[in-house]
Amino acid sequence: MTKIKKNKSLVRRLVEGFGKSILGIIIALIGFLLITFTVHQVSLKSEVKRIEPYGEKLKVFDGEMNIVDVGEGEKTILLLPGQGTASPYLDFKPMIDELKKDHRVVTIEPFGYGLSSQTDRRRSVENIVEEIHEVAKSLNLSKYTLMGHSIAGLYAVNYAQDYPEEMEGFVGIDSSTPEQPWPGIDMTVFDFLKTAGVFRALIKVNPETGLGVTKESPDFEQIKLLTMKNMSSRAMKDELQELSNSFPDSRGLTYPKDMPVLLFVADNEMNQKNWLEMHQAQVKDLNKGALIELPGAHYLHHTQMETIVKETTDFLK
Repeated sequence: MTKIKKNKSLVRRLVEGFGKSILGIIIALIGFLLITFTVHQVSLKSEVKRIEPYGEKLKVFDGEMNIVDVGEGEKTILLLPGQGTASPYLDFKPMIDELKKDHRVVTIEPFGYGLSSQTDRRRSVENIVEEIHEVAKSLNLSKYTLMGHSIAGLYAVNYAQDYPEEMEGFVGIDSSTPEQPWPGIDMTVFDFLKTAGVFRALIKVNPETGLGVTKESPDFEQIKLLTMKNMSSRAMKDELQELSNSFPDSRGLTYPKDMPVLLFVADNEMNQKNWLEMHQAQVKDLNKGALIELPGAHYLHHTQMETIVKETTDFLK
């Protein structure tokens, strides 16, 4: 009997000890999250004052869209970002500085990106295309080439359906295609980590990886500030969710046969099956369609900027 009691006492102590350990971990985790949340919210308020303005704001429907209009030349390029780019202008800036030597380059920061405002408009492909066109109208542009990274390819092929008389061509930087699979993304966990300030903590530990830019960049600090500001952008989040409709709605769309299209495609895009083949299909039946496969990952304009600028300039002649 005594032995049984001793065994029960031992089990009870082990259970109690395990329970206390779990409780201690939970309390520590809650404490960590309270600290990261508080630091994140306080930092956001102070960082807003340190963001340096650039470009100009245009009234577009229910908000203001920030654009940067630089350079001169016979050809005008409307430059569009990939989904979730905190500051399109600063992300593209090294490439813009080269392109503007021969072209007029207008960088568009969609609602919720860069220095643009939020919007209550649905982030459907139709609305986003309409907003890009409103910018073109505001600048009195009648002819221009769309150029863009990633999801800009989906908007560009839709734009070509609505405004083929204005759109002189498209240059895609590892751009999305209407035929690529889109599994959808559940942002619940990501939203929690953003709001709780965990992502801020991770970026602080490894800022170059988290921001996709080296500390040597003159725009490093501003990109960091804008990343923190737009990390929880409502318009960005709504756009990402809306892609579950935008991709199916765009299936089968192609560029007009006489529209010039140049596609730069990353050779190690491992996230998409048949990535190269989908882009080859986009240009194969065009009168002036070209595809250039480049070594590198998705952000080719970071690693292959010189080639992209040269080939784009030659293509637009």
